[in-house]
Amino acid sequence: MTEDEGMHHPDVNLPVGLFQDLEVLRAEVARLSGQVRELTEASGAGEAFAADADAVAGAGVDGGEGEEEQFPPFILLLDPPQYDDELRALIEWVEGVLVPGYLAEPSADARWCHLWFEHPVAVARLHALWLAWQELTDPATCGYTGPSVWHRDHLDPCLRELRPSTGPFAGCTKGEHQVDHRMPGLVPSAWSRTDD
Repeated sequence: MTEDEGMHHPDVNLPVGLFQDLEVLRAEVARLSGQVRELTEASGAGEAFAADADAVAGAGVDGGEGEEEQFPPFILLLDPPQYDDELRALIEWVEGVLVPGYLAEPSADARWCHLWFEHPVAVARLHALWLAWQELTDPATCGYTGPSVWHRDHLDPCLRELRPSTGPFAGCTKGEHQVDHRMPGLVPSAWSRTDD
């Protein structure tokens, strides 16, 4: 898909270089696949190896039949009802995996809010953490070191930002809240386009 074919979401300004890099990677995968095919045919290694090379080339960015692989969008870029669906799934993961597995009893130095989903900063950070968890706990996409990378590069920094006494839950103590637990009506202006 080219830039003119809709790579730019009307509300998001993404760098064109990102998509150019993607095209360069596609071309490189195709070139390397061709070399593998030539080498296997010349050495008589068999059709199975060549078929594997074709499968790897086709699985790069495209889903195999020209469809681009779909990745979940960042939650703050979604509108209802997609936002609501994504938030429900995030709540299920946070309450089912993160809270029981990683969050000890809240304290003055390690805060938590049972209404975390009403804090935009928490929703954004926890959604990013969840997306990383989905990718890095699947050995098919990241090998066996993915969980370690997730802990080091994603979980620990996320909790350091969310749970300190100066973090987004600073006003939240056992049932008392100093913040207005309401999501903003509009996506922050950095992600939305204004028509003058």
